[in-house]
Amino acid sequence: MGKKLNPTTAELKILQILWADGPSTVKHVRERLGTKSGYTGVLKQMQVMHANGMVERDESQRSHIYSAEHIRERTTEGLLRDLMQKAFGGSASKLVLSALSNEQVSKTELKEIRKLINRLEKQNEQD
Repeated sequence: MGKKLNPTTAELKILQILWADGPSTVKHVRERLGTKSGYTGVLKQMQVMHANGMVERDESQRSHIYSAEHIRERTTEGLLRDLMQKAFGGSASKLVLSALSNEQVSKTELKEIRKLINRLEKQNEQD
C-alpha cells in the first residue's frame, strides 16, 4: 500500500492519464501531458511519485511501465475530504451547496444527486 493520497496538481494530471490509459511508459505520459512537458521532468516526477507510493513501476522491460497505485475513487475521496476541511470547515453541506450554486447542473446530474440524497435519507432513517 502506498503512503501518499494527496497528490499535487502535477501528480494528479499524471494519475489521471494512468487511470484513463492504464499502465504506461514515461514517454506515453509525456506525450499525453503535451509538448511543454520535457521527458526528464516527467520522468523525475514519476520517480518521486513512485518513491511516495503513488505509482508502481514495472522494471522488467527496457522502458519502465508505471501504473497508478491507488484507485481513482480513493484518491479523489482524500482530495475532497482535504478540501472540505480546509475550505468549508469540515462541512459537507457547505461544500455541496457551494459546488451546486456555482456550476450549471445537468438534468442527469440532478437525478443522480436526488438518488444519492434519497439513499442517504433511507440510511439515516434505519440508524
